[in-house]
Amino acid sequence: MASHNSMHVEVVTAERELYSGEADLVSAPGSEGILGILPNHTALLALLKPGELRIGLDGKEEALFVSGGFIEVAHNRVTVLADTAEHAEEIDAARAEAARRRAQELLQEARSTEDRVALQVALQRAIYRLKVVEVTRRRGRNRIEMPHSES
Repeated sequence: MASHNSMHVEVVTAERELYSGEADLVSAPGSEGILGILPNHTALLALLKPGELRIGLDGKEEALFVSGGFIEVAHNRVTVLADTAEHAEEIDAARAEAARRRAQELLQEARSTEDRVALQVALQRAIYRLKVVEVTRRRGRNRIEMPHSES
């Protein structure tokens, strides 16, 4: 159970649970900007956009990529219902870089607004996946031991 200095956090997709445990900070890519959530945060329901979801506990952090979804905060619990999500170590950086390049090339050739929008979403997704890999690499070993996570 969460103490006054922590909150319970769950990050799930339709396929799996990525994190279930305590945290003293959650930083999430809200549709209107970065959401910073501390213990005892007021109730909140917000849309997520693609980006880095950071979970902090006792000075350690875990970074995940989320492609979008929802975040709910209530009663000192944070629930992230992500469309898709990945731990940094699950991201294939070479594949993400190839997807980034491909989206940039196709974006230059896009003829319709619909194609441009879809390619911009694909480009942003690849960029954020690469960012999560890089940020995690820089943080090194200062990561949360993942309780109750499944791969």
